[in-house]
Amino acid sequence: MSASKPLRLFIDIGSWLITVAITLVGLAALTFFIGRVLPIDPVLSIVGEKATPEVYQKVYLELGLDKPIWQQFIEYLGKLLRGDFGTSFSTSRPVLTDLLNFFPATLELSTIGLIIGVVLGVPMGVASAYWHEKWPDHLLRVVGLVGYSVPVFWLGLVGLFVFYYLLGWVSGPGQLDVFFVGVVDRITGSILIDSAIAGEWEIFFNAISHMILPALLLGYYSLAYISRMTRSVMLDQLSREYVLTARLKGASEFRAVAGHALRNAAIPLVTVIALSYGGLLEGSVLIETIFSWPGIGNYIYSSLFAADMNAVLGGTLLVGMVFILLNMLSDVLYRALDPRSREFAK
Repeated sequence: MSASKPLRLFIDIGSWLITVAITLVGLAALTFFIGRVLPIDPVLSIVGEKATPEVYQKVYLELGLDKPIWQQFIEYLGKLLRGDFGTSFSTSRPVLTDLLNFFPATLELSTIGLIIGVVLGVPMGVASAYWHEKWPDHLLRVVGLVGYSVPVFWLGLVGLFVFYYLLGWVSGPGQLDVFFVGVVDRITGSILIDSAIAGEWEIFFNAISHMILPALLLGYYSLAYISRMTRSVMLDQLSREYVLTARLKGASEFRAVAGHALRNAAIPLVTVIALSYGGLLEGSVLIETIFSWPGIGNYIYSSLFAADMNAVLGGTLLVGMVFILLNMLSDVLYRALDPRSREFAK
């Protein structure tokens, strides 16, 4: 039996790698072909509308747009395998360089949003399940429903109008005030970490004042999803016999709920939180656009309207790879938390 473990592990890893490869190729194909059928001329975005037909034709041939679309896609995949995402027409820099510059800001904002969503969403879901069909349950479900159903761009605009324009409690769009931009050297790409390393605490707190509102909005969006899923999982766990047995043995309500039910609910919640994190990374496009946040979402949005398909494709593939990594991480954590899923231990 032990001799089959390495073979089983090798087969599982191979299957996972094949799945990842197929997913990435499918994602690349989908975004590539959609980009080619959009009524946007990438040549005009480079040469401008006043370019001569000769200049237009020269750039058209240089981009390889005269070739069959399937051949263009094969050549694009070949470049991806070499780590070449192409050059951004908008910034005149390699797309990979742009992605490395913009992604840390998105990662920072989404991570803070996820922390807010988990810290508030999980207790809300537990409380909602514990007081099932009572007024706390109804109140918490309404709070979650608003965050889950109201468009995030509308909440962003209202938040800016109320808390920035009317009340002045937070700073406006952007990552920093204009006179702080470029003062701190980029080390990690996170403005909070880099300013703390440099000891620039005025910049650190200025960055927080700019980050509060978009992070809270992302956190609210994440909270709505996490609290609803936590409630669903906890309702199932609280109805199990082991919870009733714990209560009959004299365990306190806190121990029965938090020590037993929530502990077992944490296993499926790992996947919920991982998917929520991926959703924040993807859904930050609107928030970053509204708040002029220099992240990957704003980069993709600007590139799309500039017909910069190399940048759009590169950003989309990056988000797809992050989703795959998060799913892999959630699977590993699921196996670690649930001994029943460890098939290799047999």
